[in-house]
Amino acid sequence: MHFSKLFAPTLKESPADAEVISHKLMVRAGMIRQVASGIYSILPLGLRVLRKVEQIIREEINQVGGQEVFLPSIQPAELWIESKRWDFYGKELLRFKDRHNREFCYGPTHEEVITDVVRKEIRSYRQLPVVFYQIQTKFRDEVRPRFGIMRGREFMMKDAYSFHVDEEDTQRTYHKMAKAYSNIFNRCGLKFKQVQADSGTIGGSFSHEFAVLADSGEDNIGFCELCGYASNVELAKSKPSPASTPQTQQQDLKEVETPGKKTVEEVASFLNIPAQHIVKTILFENENGLVAGLVRGDHEINLIKMKNLIGCESLHPAEEDVIAKHPELHCGYLGPIGLKIPIYVDHEVSVLHDFVTGANKPSAHFTGVQVERDLKIEKTGDLRTVMTDDPCPNCETGKYQVTRGIEVGHIFILGTKYSSAMKAVYIDQQGKENPMVMGCYGIGVGRTAAAAIEQNHDERGIVWPRNLAPFQVVIIPVNYSNDELKVVSDAIYERLQEMGIETLLDDRSDRLGGKLKDADLIGVPLQIIIGPKNLAAGQVEIKIRKTNESNLHPYPQVVEDIPDILKSL
Repeated sequence: MHFSKLFAPTLKESPADAEVISHKLMVRAGMIRQVASGIYSILPLGLRVLRKVEQIIREEINQVGGQEVFLPSIQPAELWIESKRWDFYGKELLRFKDRHNREFCYGPTHEEVITDVVRKEIRSYRQLPVVFYQIQTKFRDEVRPRFGIMRGREFMMKDAYSFHVDEEDTQRTYHKMAKAYSNIFNRCGLKFKQVQADSGTIGGSFSHEFAVLADSGEDNIGFCELCGYASNVELAKSKPSPASTPQTQQQDLKEVETPGKKTVEEVASFLNIPAQHIVKTILFENENGLVAGLVRGDHEINLIKMKNLIGCESLHPAEEDVIAKHPELHCGYLGPIGLKIPIYVDHEVSVLHDFVTGANKPSAHFTGVQVERDLKIEKTGDLRTVMTDDPCPNCETGKYQVTRGIEVGHIFILGTKYSSAMKAVYIDQQGKENPMVMGCYGIGVGRTAAAAIEQNHDERGIVWPRNLAPFQVVIIPVNYSNDELKVVSDAIYERLQEMGIETLLDDRSDRLGGKLKDADLIGVPLQIIIGPKNLAAGQVEIKIRKTNESNLHPYPQVVEDIPDILKSL
């Protein structure tokens, strides 16, 4: 490709609404342009990158027996009603009616559609297992789309679905997929972690995320370097502290005045006690009404853990207007004693003695609180969010490291959630009908490309991993109108093309400085800079984008060395 023919509208300045570096650089490098909130046109350079990601995905998923399909993005409501997700999915599901007043949605995922295909075509255990996948556009009506194509409303995704006779067979494919995902992200040149995760609205009993480590990530990842345990902090297990030894005589429950002291820090300072001797009461609302969660003052309650411990369909922090309907509840002074709603307790609280809680009246707290004596508890479990240096729950000596991560892939064991609801059954060897056991496996194509930029950039622009770069080599003559430089540039270009190396020839009449800035911005791994003085000495300059290291190499021999140089990057 000649640069003069390439549609790459590069910019000097970042867009004002861009929050993360991948969004800024993809716009500046002329790879994407916004059409509407969370909806982007992918321009030639950006599409070349996405196609690289797609090809790596295809090769690895094909290796584990995946068969590619292409399913409709527009899905009838009837399928979602069958699976019981039509009402449950919420406002992210874009719903509309056709001219015949029939309800449809723009698919955010395709469990219903693929299950409908399989239930009509597969009947015998002899036809299982089977894995189908597609790479296709999805739409989720995010309340706050941001970060460019990393969190858009419309996005490209690889979604795969497997069907099996039992859980054991599903596990085998699940582990093959996990290995394929590791291969994909390794080939994309990414630093990532495979972590235990919550299944969310997809459902199912078991899932893992693949998270690219980056400061701009929206997820927190907890992991142990010693044993390799890793989990999204939504599910990361906390190791309970040993039970504290109670005093010979337990303190009596006592109400004390704490005028205007609402926060843990304020109460701890006023009573001259450490934060871990205070227990916070947090109110939530689920489909059955208000519930309370208790955690130590120096800990934070984890919404997902709380939801899982309760076993409810939905859970969210209680709104002020809901709390206001209960005159016995006073924000800032909430406590569990006498509370007439279900109370769920973190296991760190259950081992405390003589602690402090709110007294459910303004400017008052209780001291000397005992769990068994004073509290009526619905259930105890792991409710808190882990922190750096917490003890690892999986080994004796390791400690948690907590870092930010970008979710780029998610794999699930769905069980029979969809097959039972939609009657996707197979006939076993005894002639009996059984629901198929399913697995589900997703990768965000655009998210993967954006995550690669978050990990690989500098002040000059993108530093693409070699396998994702839109071009492998850019040839930059100092002056393409110079006959000698043009002949050499064209000869190098043609030879690299013959070798199958994707090459960009900057034939523009721009100044050298502008060409070099564009090359750095779009992140081509290797630059060949051709100048009259070096060429007169039988040399050309080779610059490695990743290290910004430049060296002179003998011409024309260096052209034959380019494949080996690229392999070393």
